[in-house]
Amino acid sequence: MFSLDVETLARLTLEEARQRHWRIATAESCTGGLVAAALTEIAGSSDVFERGFVTYSNRAKSELLGVPGDLIADFGAVSEPVARAMAEGALLHANAHLAVAITGVAGPGGGSPMKPVGTVHFATAAANGLILHCEERFGDLGRTEVRQRSLVRALELLRARL
Repeated sequence: MFSLDVETLARLTLEEARQRHWRIATAESCTGGLVAAALTEIAGSSDVFERGFVTYSNRAKSELLGVPGDLIADFGAVSEPVARAMAEGALLHANAHLAVAITGVAGPGGGSPMKPVGTVHFATAAANGLILHCEERFGDLGRTEVRQRSLVRALELLRARL
């Protein structure tokens, strides 16, 4: 289902979380659950992977993760504040130690001069309260490629936090 590189990265992420006795949650928008799918593709992942939230709409971000509607209205769904709030919300609503959130413009439409296609915001939130953010501008590489690169980047960010 996934490339060998993605499977290897997912396996290493799970192994490192397992060694720390940490549980992982995901909050995904533009990736539509790809990170959760990659983690659960690995047999035995249930002792590490807690749950995934696919919050594609703004309403879902608010209802499932507690992202304030005003935050989305002020900054847009594809923004650092919303990515941070998604990660924090996933951690709060899951029995997890670490969460990753992804929100972006995968294309082909939906971009703007300020947020062109390929703009993706990531955030990780840990139980110690530390929330980290990064933004990637992958470019207009096509929807599939933006989503694939976002999947890999999210797994890399999880590993970096472990």
